[in-house]
Amino acid sequence: MFLRKILGVAAGAALLMLAAPSATAVDEPADPDPADSTTVAAGVVTVDETGRIAADGTITLSGTYRCSDSSGPVLVTSSLAAQAGSQVRYGIGGTRAVCDGAEHTWTNTGRTRPGRFEPGPAHVEATVMELRSDGSLPLNLPRPHVHATEEQDITLVEA
Repeated sequence: MFLRKILGVAAGAALLMLAAPSATAVDEPADPDPADSTTVAAGVVTVDETGRIAADGTITLSGTYRCSDSSGPVLVTSSLAAQAGSQVRYGIGGTRAVCDGAEHTWTNTGRTRPGRFEPGPAHVEATVMELRSDGSLPLNLPRPHVHATEEQDITLVEA
């Protein structure tokens, strides 16, 4: 059962990556500060405190991310729940990510049923996930590798 879930996530993420646009870079240097002896070892993802909701149910979420050392395609995914702790989450798009150690912005848009979400408080989870093929699984199927994840209470405002 666990392998089935992983393969389903990997297949779904691969399909999203084929259609997802590349993320745009923020005006920050790609090279770390040479005076800083630490390097970016783990990824980071943030979620903006405000999301937008349109009358037709279209939701737009955004934030920033930073990752490095990827060998496969990477995606920033997001999901939305009406409140923290809710077991019901709705996927809100996916953006192709660039893992070059620099900070980038991400914006995901998805359409839900009108009325499913209203302006006001909501809860977002964003994840930077890579699909790695290393030959360890049968048929060399990609396996998900999470670079970073973040949960954030936000406010949805009318678009």
